[in-house]
Amino acid sequence: MRLEHVNLVITDMEQSLRFYQAAFPHWHVRSQGHGEWYGKARHWLHFGDDYNYIAFSDHGEGENRQLAGHQTGLGHFAFVVNNLSALIDRMEQAGYQVDKGSRDNPYRHNVYFIDPDGFEVEFVEYFSDLPHERNNDD
Repeated sequence: MRLEHVNLVITDMEQSLRFYQAAFPHWHVRSQGHGEWYGKARHWLHFGDDYNYIAFSDHGEGENRQLAGHQTGLGHFAFVVNNLSALIDRMEQAGYQVDKGSRDNPYRHNVYFIDPDGFEVEFVEYFSDLPHERNNDD
């Protein structure tokens, strides 16, 4: 079993694509269309590769949950990357700054970015294939 996609309701398709294209330059628009969601028009788009993608729908209203607060909702989602330094460089060149992260663990380094709609996105690079090392609490 594996996670195939995450569906994000956003406010601006162009801004969201710009962020995620910087993170995943090898991904592409797989499909897109227009429709209606409970009486409101929306543009939907699937951005990814042949196996995984993010589904975007641009009919979002209001603000995302406060990440420092305690509201129910999505805390963050994470992607494993092969080269965290290269990802950070791409994101910073595109104008996005690391929000937080850690490079203290000998078996993994991670960083978080906040996307244009306020979703917290984690990127993690592992330095071990052994689960007990990758999943340690250090």
